[in-house]
Amino acid sequence: MLVAAGLWIVTGPPPVRGADMAPQVPPLRVPVDQADGIQRATVILDSYSYTPNHLIVQAGKPVELLLTSITTITPHNFVLKNEAAGLLIERDVGAGRTVTVQFTPTKPGTYTFYCDKKLLFFPSHQEKGMEGTLEVR
Repeated sequence: MLVAAGLWIVTGPPPVRGADMAPQVPPLRVPVDQADGIQRATVILDSYSYTPNHLIVQAGKPVELLLTSITTITPHNFVLKNEAAGLLIERDVGAGRTVTVQFTPTKPGTYTFYCDKKLLFFPSHQEKGMEGTLEVR
């Protein structure tokens, strides 16, 4: 901070809010359970972020995601749609709740998952940064 002519001047970048505050987590290579062949991972849904927000899975093997919301009021959802890749998921996750989604991606590629919730006249949660990447190899 600088003081000039009796005024406080704040220097530096503006404060960071919302999804920008989400921790930077490297992509998660989802392991295949040797007993049943299912790829399992937990995804945390917080205020306008998913953690991890980049998952790497194998094509042709079932995936099971445990979606856990740690918000206290705001509901979210998990939307992942690409019919050609066998991805047609849209699940609501209430505040403080956990749901499981299961799917088997059929086609390698990079797909975006997101939350499309929004309040009237406000940006959607996706527009606030609540999206992630599913990389199918």
